[in-house]
Amino acid sequence: MTVVGGGHNALVAAAYLARAGLSVLVLERLERRGGVAGATDLFPGHGARFARHSSFLSPLPLGVVEELGLDLPRAPLPTPCAPPPGHDDHEAWRAFHTDVAGVIDRVAPTLLEPLPVERAVREAVDDAAWADLVLRPIGETVERRFTDDTVRGLVAADALVGTSASLHDPSLAPNRTFLHRHLGRRPGADQPLPLGGRGADLLAQAAVEAGAEILTSAGVSRIEGGDEGAEVTWHDATGGHTVGSRHVLSDVAPWVLRILLGDGEDPDSKPAGSQLAITMLVERLPSLRSGDDPATALAAGLPVGGYAGLEQARLDAAEGRLPAALPGELRSPSLLETGVLGDESADGRHLLTFLGHHTPAALFAHDRDARRDEAVERALASIDELLTEPVRSLLATDHDGSPCLTAAVPQDVEDDLATPGGQLFHGDLEWPWAPNRARLETPAQRWGVQTDVGSVLVCGSGARRAGVVAGVGGHNAAQAVLEGR
Repeated sequence: MTVVGGGHNALVAAAYLARAGLSVLVLERLERRGGVAGATDLFPGHGARFARHSSFLSPLPLGVVEELGLDLPRAPLPTPCAPPPGHDDHEAWRAFHTDVAGVIDRVAPTLLEPLPVERAVREAVDDAAWADLVLRPIGETVERRFTDDTVRGLVAADALVGTSASLHDPSLAPNRTFLHRHLGRRPGADQPLPLGGRGADLLAQAAVEAGAEILTSAGVSRIEGGDEGAEVTWHDATGGHTVGSRHVLSDVAPWVLRILLGDGEDPDSKPAGSQLAITMLVERLPSLRSGDDPATALAAGLPVGGYAGLEQARLDAAEGRLPAALPGELRSPSLLETGVLGDESADGRHLLTFLGHHTPAALFAHDRDARRDEAVERALASIDELLTEPVRSLLATDHDGSPCLTAAVPQDVEDDLATPGGQLFHGDLEWPWAPNRARLETPAQRWGVQTDVGSVLVCGSGARRAGVVAGVGGHNAAQAVLEGR
């Protein structure tokens, strides 16, 4: 069994397959494993070890954590910020999230099972909730159900992670993003935390202990396959190599996989990300102008900018302009997982992350460094609108005296992770169920991991249900292999 790519989904698949007694080889082009979940020492002279692109990740499903015996930290995931009682939209908020929970509670248990068909999900969900989340654009739903601009923006932001589409897009791509985000963020009882800290290391350890071999700096150049098997060719420091396997699992983007399979590069279909990810180490949590407890607000995620601001930012970006006011979400991952800071947490320091919306890759295509710097300044200005003090005044400094702040735009993600266009979902997300008329004849089809080549399966974010919820693609590809052997 050969796994191409060494991200967190690849490691999940390798662990399951090796534990089942299969011989597993994982080939990772980069020098490190873990992909988007791979933690690094962010700021020299500090103990902060965090995955700088992990704002996109949701926790591993509890079933995967328990089956693989992962010693991941757990905590009650906080509920999203909500308007207080007495607010005009308070009851509307409660009713809407009750509807969302009804859909999520039906779909979430199926993520680690063969794909349900749409009809089976539809029959178990309230008609109004289905219409609001699946049939009509999420922007129409938000505008009809809420009146307050801040509340509208808070709801809408979950539909815009990694995309710069209109909330009224008839393709309903933002609806699918919204649904996936909520699938991976179910508040309540103790849940495994997102893989921003040492999660990737634990996954790699589980795979190796089960017998998998993981090679880094191993760049795959070709996959030749049919229905009965495939060969993978890669190069490393010792030269070129080829290995044959009954199945090849792909943790690279489908766009890259097509190139490896010999279809050639199609620039017009290349994915493109849309995000500005800022990570900061601060000496203490900032005070909020609202008077709210910053620990509570920043653990759940604090919206920066309202609904009108999101739309204006989209219009600016569509015209090729960096949004004048950058909307996004500010949170502190170290409030949930103190281990990401090492000994720094004892000094009251915290990580802050900002995930900015409507910053598509095209805005940074020329003079990336200058445009990134400009975007950071605009983001910090937007953040400061919510604080009683400038966030820059709270930044720790590294051993060279530089502020502890790092930022990444889509091109940086592509450079760091070899993810085409910096699109961490590997393309547009799909509904986490199969169409009613879908062919579900093979194990790969039933698990939503099939390609046009019978021996090649998708185990990464390009799998039908793997775009946001960590590890689902790896789990499901492994199950398809084990079902078919």
